[in-house]
Amino acid sequence: MKSLIATLAISFAAIAAPSRADEGGGCHFHGSKPATADTVSGCATLRKAQLVKQGKLDATWASVKGGAPEQVDGKKGKEWKVTLQNPAATDKAKQTLYMFYTLPGNFIAANFTGQ
Repeated sequence: MKSLIATLAISFAAIAAPSRADEGGGCHFHGSKPATADTVSGCATLRKAQLVKQGKLDATWASVKGGAPEQVDGKKGKEWKVTLQNPAATDKAKQTLYMFYTLPGNFIAANFTGQ
């Protein structure tokens, strides 16, 4: 009986763990199947919110919507690029945020240079 309870407890913990993942945790993909533009757009929204929450982006970015994801040639082949514009940013050099994702939809990086 004790082993049944232990097995059930471990099974429940394994099932419940993904629901406690941080923001953006649902945007981790395996394989090489390309993600849809809608999927990448949703992941960019989640990642942006996470960056604002962590203080890596100013709070004015919270309401900024991303443009349509586009496929670009990256260092390791094709990848997705999402461009966000924030005219409320005080630093003119930081009014455009670029977010990069692998073709399957995994986050690579975010920066203000587009490189």
